[in-house]
Amino acid sequence: MWRSSSQPRCAAWVVSSRLPLPRLHPLGDAALLCELPPPATLGQQQRIWALGVEVQRWAGVGEVLPGMNNLTLTFDPTAIGIDALMERVNEVWPRLSAGAIEGRRVEIPVSYGGEHGPDLADVAAFTGLTQAEVVRRHSAADYVVYLLGFLPGFAFMGGLPPELATPRRSEPRTAVPARSVGIGGEQTGIYPLVSPGGWQLIGRTSLELFDPSAEPPTLLRPGDRVRFVVESVHIT
Repeated sequence: MWRSSSQPRCAAWVVSSRLPLPRLHPLGDAALLCELPPPATLGQQQRIWALGVEVQRWAGVGEVLPGMNNLTLTFDPTAIGIDALMERVNEVWPRLSAGAIEGRRVEIPVSYGGEHGPDLADVAAFTGLTQAEVVRRHSAADYVVYLLGFLPGFAFMGGLPPELATPRRSEPRTAVPARSVGIGGEQTGIYPLVSPGGWQLIGRTSLELFDPSAEPPTLLRPGDRVRFVVESVHIT
């Protein structure tokens, strides 16, 4: 069973005036992309969340979609023009003080290896670690949900130990089992639904990541801090 130590709450923080302004790109007549330069770090993502909280207060702004190192927002061009919107983003950015999601602490049980983690041996071979050591290091780390995307409830998580970073498979699977835990480059994530995918599968959880009848429908949310708990390990 997943456990959450607290409900989501807000933590106040201030963006330094020394930070570069986000790059702004109009997307058609009614959307704006605000993009930060790489790398994609937790600090960068926190700034994206804070900007999202701020712009949701503005008249004329509609949907706000945080991505990895970027934020896309839709707006009503009859209520606010694109030039005025970009000017306001640039104006507020250096002095931004807003609520950034701190999130909950969530534990996710995982059965590692075997039929649940068919790529565990490949990850071990690539990293030069034993399968048991891959499991130990993956389950010992603290992760942060940067964003939800790709599939409903698919959480892209930062915090993967750098020594576990493994490239995606050269030939993606046509059907990854639901609830599979995988490594894709420098991130880890969980497939909420059966889907094509190229991440290296190292385990599977019994928890449902997406339930359209629930409120909210996704188990994880941006800002949540995740810990994987070893339920079982099958070494091949």
